[in-house]
Amino acid sequence: MIIICKPEATDEQIAHIEDAIRKWGLKPHTSRGVERTVIGVIGPEERIREKPLAAFPGVADVTPVMKLYKLASYEFTRKRTVIDVGGVKIGDQKKLVLMSGPCSVESREQILEIAKIVKKAGASVLRGGAFKPRTSPYAFQGLGKEGLKLLAEARQETGLPVITELMDTKDVEAVEEYADIIQIGARNMQNFSLLKEVGRCQKPVMLKRGMAATIKDVLLSAEYILSEGNMKVMLCERGIRTFETYTRNTLDLSAVPALKKESHLPVIVDPTHGAGHRDLIPTMALAAVAAGADGIMIEVHNDPEAALSDGEQAMLPDKFEALVGQMRAVAAAIGKQI
Repeated sequence: MIIICKPEATDEQIAHIEDAIRKWGLKPHTSRGVERTVIGVIGPEERIREKPLAAFPGVADVTPVMKLYKLASYEFTRKRTVIDVGGVKIGDQKKLVLMSGPCSVESREQILEIAKIVKKAGASVLRGGAFKPRTSPYAFQGLGKEGLKLLAEARQETGLPVITELMDTKDVEAVEEYADIIQIGARNMQNFSLLKEVGRCQKPVMLKRGMAATIKDVLLSAEYILSEGNMKVMLCERGIRTFETYTRNTLDLSAVPALKKESHLPVIVDPTHGAGHRDLIPTMALAAVAAGADGIMIEVHNDPEAALSDGEQAMLPDKFEALVGQMRAVAAAIGKQI
């Protein structure tokens, strides 16, 4: 249920509505905009279906939301969410945000050099893994907290906000301290305890679609974060598992318009993990821009042959710079700029 308040509704009237919702055993989630205030009612709809909400002072309209993902649904805000990360606006319909960097933070020299490279090419967010989820337990698992400190140093050196993956609830405090955006990886998309924890954080969260997740699944996972109070959530399409083995995953670009139709949350595309081969990344990145993505995440490494993880899918700096030029052209064709 969504309650739309009148533009002239007072704070007292809004508080009165919220109090009534709580008395009925439900949870109000209030979103205050420039022109109106919207109150989402979280909980079983049968508890409120017969309540005279329209009779409350300050109420303009009451709209039932049939979807299970109430806060993530477009009906909740009826406008696109824009997340400001250190001056970088993610979700701005006239902007395309580039997130780039290595798969893993390997050393101080490596992350500082790559951060400078991607910033010069046009990236506005630095990505890098401090904690690495790997298929094999014997593979490089990341530098942990030391990697977080190196990312923070790269931010200080370049001014780029940092996004890094959080894998465990025990690391929430450390990642929140050093990162600007918390990434929840595909393997953890339905780790509901972790989603609730980041829902109580103040940092923006990028939720990656799971390898076998439907559109509904990823939106319901986002709902876990939103329902805890963190409305700064963005969704990431990074490829799903199909019967195809030529590519690492199958990049589902139809998810971009589908998610933007169903939800108000920004949508990012990661063609690196979708394709798994560096020669396929440019085409898929350009297609993602044309599909209307709010941001593109691409792995770049200055020496992929020596990379400790996923070197085969990392773009070389000169190729990345050339790709950014092409993305600018496609973005301009649909009214966006990098």
